[in-house]
Amino acid sequence: MEHEIDQIIDRHGAKPTALMAILQDVQQAHGYLSEDALRRIAYRVGIEVPQIYGVATYYRSLRLKPPGRHSIVACMGTACHVRNSPRVLDALKQELGVEPGETTSDGLFSLDSVNCLGACALGPVVVVDGRYYARMTPLKARRLVQEYRQRVGKEAQK
Repeated sequence: MEHEIDQIIDRHGAKPTALMAILQDVQQAHGYLSEDALRRIAYRVGIEVPQIYGVATYYRSLRLKPPGRHSIVACMGTACHVRNSPRVLDALKQELGVEPGETTSDGLFSLDSVNCLGACALGPVVVVDGRYYARMTPLKARRLVQEYRQRVGKEAQK
């Protein structure tokens, strides 16, 4: 892992001004920013670990924990909001037992919310693993999670 992180740092230059690009690329390569990765970046870039941690926790796009096997993102933009996206998000939170930014204890699902997914005419929108689901309702959201759970169960039986 250190070698791969070093390559990313070398590509951007081991300087504080490249920190965000380094963090994004390390997360892209590993799925999240581990404590070991943050320590390595701090050492190579010459920034204290708490400062890097501050940056990593400030930006919602950066994760300090491994993501779930399936990513669920609920749009909370204006067009979706007026079509009851808060109720859709509440249903997802209840069905998964997590808050946005968290991963289920079994590691299957990560839940996030965003300000806009750019599919306003389809709202409320939920995206699972990059696939858009339009005109969601709380009931549809619960069923969607249940369908993915069933798929995972069937895959495990194979």
